[in-house]
Amino acid sequence: YATYILQTHPNASKLPLKDSFTYDDYRWAVSSVMTRQNQIPTEDGSRVTLALIPLWDMCNHTNGLITTGYNLEDDRCECVALQDFKAGEQIYIFYGTRSNAEFVIHSGFFFDNNSHDRVKIKLGVSKSDRLYAMKAEVLARAGIPTSSVFALHSTEPAISAQLLAFLRVFCMSEEELKEHLIGEHAIDKIFTLGNSEFPVSWDNEVKLWTFLEARASLLLKTYKTTVEVDKSFLETHDLTPHATMAIKLRLGEKEILEKAVKSAAASREYYTKQMADGAPLPKYEESNIALLENTVADSRLPIVLRNLEDVEEQGDLKIDEAIDAEVTENGFVNGENSLFNGTKSESENINKEKSNRGTEDAKESSSESTDEVKE
Repeated sequence: YATYILQTHPNASKLPLKDSFTYDDYRWAVSSVMTRQNQIPTEDGSRVTLALIPLWDMCNHTNGLITTGYNLEDDRCECVALQDFKAGEQIYIFYGTRSNAEFVIHSGFFFDNNSHDRVKIKLGVSKSDRLYAMKAEVLARAGIPTSSVFALHSTEPAISAQLLAFLRVFCMSEEELKEHLIGEHAIDKIFTLGNSEFPVSWDNEVKLWTFLEARASLLLKTYKTTVEVDKSFLETHDLTPHATMAIKLRLGEKEILEKAVKSAAASREYYTKQMADGAPLPKYEESNIALLENTVADSRLPIVLRNLEDVEEQGDLKIDEAIDAEVTENGFVNGENSLFNGTKSESENINKEKSNRGTEDAKESSSESTDEVKE
């Protein structure tokens, strides 16, 4: 339609590209602009607007930290080098903590050894669960919704504090729920839900790791190929850049899921042994507060002090249903619009990207952010 307008509109009659401009040209032009536009503040700082930032937006991505922000006082984008660069050496910037799925969709590249790579997983407490009201209340006190999108990470810990807390509540018995609502030191128990040092019970740990192992295994079964097949295919076939990127993406997702299965199985076995041996359960004391603050390990942070990864509305699960669920021909379904591995549709991702564009690049002080994109 765009090319039709260009070729037929009276105002376009004198354009030099009028007769040669094709849909592929249009698609390239739109993609170039959309992947480079950045949110910057207006001159008075009252709102944000879109702008292109020449030269800077040609920088490619590498691991590091966000070093770009917007200086309101001088009305300019400022970028600090990640490292010392020699004359003639390519300058890289850090685009933000994006997964490879986000890089592929929004920037058109796959980044090897992405320490922020992850696979989304949708979970929810079923409203038909007999203990739904109690679980919802415990989750609410911990600042976690009853249905949410979490992530399995490529690095350790594989699950966040939020996901650990959710799974603990998801697998709680009625008695355990009561203890977290009206029991002695109930506030402390809520406070430590996301802390791996303080299990709710050995039985609860066994249940949650059994569930996570089963869920990750089911997600793996939605793929038509294995990790080994993908690796062999990459080595033995002459593929286009797009095909190579697609296979690397699904391979990376499978490796994360396989790691999650192994990690969950190891944890399940460990806590099963703890329970069989009658090991004493670690008890939280106020003196343990140091474990919960100023630590790198996300799993040790208080739930209420952390932001949820992504929050969406989707179908809910009962624990028995979740563990025994079948893999349908459309993938592991946990909501009507679910795609394989919990990945959102392209249009959903684009809309989310627009709403979040630039928020990752904010400086700590008086700066609005800019959104960094791939060349």
